[in-house]
Amino acid sequence: MDAYTTGITIKQLRETKALTQAQLAHILGITAKAVSKWETGKGLPDITLIRPLAKALGVSVSELMSGTTVTNKNVSSNMLRSKFYVCPVCGNVIHTTGETVVSCCGILLPPLEAEETDDNHRIAIERAEDEYFVTVSHDMTKEHFISFLAHVTMDRLQLVKFYPEGNAETRFSLRGGGYLYAYCNKHGLMKQKV
Repeated sequence: MDAYTTGITIKQLRETKALTQAQLAHILGITAKAVSKWETGKGLPDITLIRPLAKALGVSVSELMSGTTVTNKNVSSNMLRSKFYVCPVCGNVIHTTGETVVSCCGILLPPLEAEETDDNHRIAIERAEDEYFVTVSHDMTKEHFISFLAHVTMDRLQLVKFYPEGNAETRFSLRGGGYLYAYCNKHGLMKQKV
């Protein structure tokens, strides 16, 4: 938690809620002087005030602590706006359909930025009846492997998780175009148009 970033965030959120420093202080049961110190970067809220402060300002604790607020404008639920997050500690894969704040194992996760597939991560697609047979010819050792493959269309996501020493291959239902995503634990997220 950075005092300067947190102070600016508290001030902006307080003003957005049309609260004075005194009103916010009253809600939290503290002095207006304490709120003033936070907003000028001369102090931080006590740990016991973090949740009540976030609630009073209408944000999550993660948003308050990171200084980044999220406004989800994804009203059409278009799956092609998907974002993927992978926890570097436990390997958890998290999918969202819009902007959000994601935390896992106590770490604030950034969304993965997808690169176009390269020669080492080319996704092979074969049509097999009403499905795609999808493979990635890639090492699958404990140190270097494909963690997941996902097929994303306008209205659905199909995701298959892989583990080291297996094969990076699966079948996806044939449902329109969209994108195939492959996540390499060393090189990141790759995508390929279907």
